[in-house]
Amino acid sequence: MRIIPAIDIIEGKCVRLSKGDYNTKIIYNENPLEVAKSFEAHGIEYLHLVDLDGAKSSQIVNYKILEQIATQTKLKIDFGGGLKSDSDLKIAFESGANQITGGSIAVKNRELFEKWITEYGSDKIILGADANNEKVAVSGWLEDSNEDLIPFIQDYQSKGIQYVICTDIAKDGMLEGPSFDLYAKILAEAKGIKLIASGGISTFDELPRLAELGCEGTIIGKAIYEGRISLKQLEQYVLSMNY
Repeated sequence: MRIIPAIDIIEGKCVRLSKGDYNTKIIYNENPLEVAKSFEAHGIEYLHLVDLDGAKSSQIVNYKILEQIATQTKLKIDFGGGLKSDSDLKIAFESGANQITGGSIAVKNRELFEKWITEYGSDKIILGADANNEKVAVSGWLEDSNEDLIPFIQDYQSKGIQYVICTDIAKDGMLEGPSFDLYAKILAEAKGIKLIASGGISTFDELPRLAELGCEGTIIGKAIYEGRISLKQLEQYVLSMNY
């Protein structure tokens, strides 16, 4: 199972929110590049980079930070937050994103998102399926849609999607453990999907449980920043995976 630390950006700074609420913002570092370099120094290969300013506005905002991290580390970056047009996508890939995550766009403009899957390939496009009570949430989680989570994933699977990041919003940033039951349900019903678990990771012991469920990756945010899971522990986990 891949370990994917998260860096969320507001106004160029590394922050975390609770349950996606912008009013709960905590700034952890003024310099996201510094944070990314510390991940890389501990043997981590992947990064989930989220442009929270972009998620709220109608276009990509923090692409310069993406470019900085992409050019000054070897991390494979998946980038999300506010990708709403072909030009946003072009900027993201030109700035060094390895993959992009589309959430709101997959709900609000299916035609465009499906075009991206066809154009860039399903190894480059991740479906962001973030859920509140098993309903898909959009616009930086500021609104719920009427989409039921599992049929939504299955529908995109039929369109070629391989990777899905699923965050249970009720768990996000709460450090109370991830949604094991929800992930088990998704993996049972959307067979063969590469599921990346996100939200609520709070202790190192949860990682083997997610791996046993069959998650392809897990995104870890606040647990790292709050010192609940150390980079040393993650380094050893990654090393053990590579043997």
